[in-house]
Amino acid sequence: MLRVCLDKPGGVTHEDCASFSREFGTILDVEDAVNGGSYVLEVSSPGLDRKLTCLADYERFVGSRVKLTTREPVGGNRHFEGRLESIRDGRFTLDLSAARRKHRPAAKAQQKLEIEFANVEKANLVPEI
Repeated sequence: MLRVCLDKPGGVTHEDCASFSREFGTILDVEDAVNGGSYVLEVSSPGLDRKLTCLADYERFVGSRVKLTTREPVGGNRHFEGRLESIRDGRFTLDLSAARRKHRPAAKAQQKLEIEFANVEKANLVPEI
């Protein structure tokens, strides 16, 4: 199996995946690039809830909603959801008021939070449909 994940600014469409699959599959066949001759080509996108893995991902998705877990607690918590407001010097600001809430936060709850990129264990975009 050969898996290829496509990404581009503005997102990847189903047609992008189909087109790439046709063109790349043809190249693989013509060049006989796969040992044994048979293969399964799987082409996909990172998805609406894509993982954020590097600083460039955070920079690209400033303004988007994210859900993340930190390695060490920040303000007594490790799990956060909010809008990625800005990023600078390896730290980003998360606007917690943008999170979907089942209950209203306390009046004095902190609405903006700075988190060190190095403290992030995992992070994903939150789809906004």
